[in-house]
Amino acid sequence: MPSTAIRDFRYDPAARRLYVEFVSGGDYVYFDVPPRVYGGFLAAASKGRYFHEAVLDRYPYERLN
Repeated sequence: MPSTAIRDFRYDPAARRLYVEFVSGGDYVYFDVPPRVYGGFLAAASKGRYFHEAVLDRYPYERLN
């Protein structure tokens, strides 16, 4: 999963939570993310671009660290 912005991500389907670790060092959890959005994230050629288009400013979130 090479990305210049996103180091890693994972999804908890039961809780509909998307966990994203950024290269810059921030770890965030995004709430109530539908499975189709996670599927799009997995399939996206550019994880950073997909994140900005489909996740950022669309779902409530919390910084973890």
